[in-house]
Amino acid sequence: MNLSIRKASVTALMLIVGLLFLFPFFWMISASLKQEIDVFNFPIEWIPKHWNAIQNYTQVWEKTPFPQYYANSIIVAVMTTLMSVLFSCMAAYGFTKVKFKGRDVIFIILLVVYMIPHQAILVPQFIIFRWLGLYDTHLGLIFLNCFSVLGTFLLRQFFLSVNDEFIESARMDGAGHARIFLSIILPLVKPAVATYAILRFIWTWNDYQNPLIFIKSQKLFTLQLGIQSFGNENGQFYSLVMAGAVSAIFPLLIVFVLGQKHVIEGISAGGVKG
Repeated sequence: MNLSIRKASVTALMLIVGLLFLFPFFWMISASLKQEIDVFNFPIEWIPKHWNAIQNYTQVWEKTPFPQYYANSIIVAVMTTLMSVLFSCMAAYGFTKVKFKGRDVIFIILLVVYMIPHQAILVPQFIIFRWLGLYDTHLGLIFLNCFSVLGTFLLRQFFLSVNDEFIESARMDGAGHARIFLSIILPLVKPAVATYAILRFIWTWNDYQNPLIFIKSQKLFTLQLGIQSFGNENGQFYSLVMAGAVSAIFPLLIVFVLGQKHVIEGISAGGVKG
């Protein structure tokens, strides 16, 4: 009985904490549906008395370059995710299933590099990218995040769980590294790859610092820069700003809903191995 009460108490506490985290999200949605004069009414009117949703969202999408910002973010996020997943998987495969001299030392060096704050290398990155002609281009943003030490580390842990006997059997049948990597390893770690892909997409979609530094042309703005610019121009109209913010999270919700099953599988697999 005491155990049941303890579980119920923990569940109730987690529910309360979860609602506290969701409070700003609910307020954002509610504010985006209201007339400007009703946004800061107290007590909060969660369900608007006077709806203004159509006008708010129409003004955001039709009177600003929001569609262009959306397209830019989708291009950068999708391409970055694809390249980062590919390179991280290949690196993880090399650090687990390919034996070469100095493999572990190189991996340790990579982990040490990951400990360096990103802000400490922004100036050298800026100089190099400007010299290469990648400044103020989407290609530059994609290259910035196409390789991830964290992604390599996470995927390496899952690659280690793949039995080497599968690889040895494939080699005896004449399979090379490419065939082993594509036909054997990737299908076995699909939940981990899908989990990292979702995380990489979310990180890239929400990235504000890199576009702020490496993009200056408004036509190349990602959604985060677009919302910041829109907020500067319409900061006194909170209902419009909230409508823009709500519009920005739709792709994240779609990606998470579609990939939720793989995320749960990846977490479960990690828990079993742990």
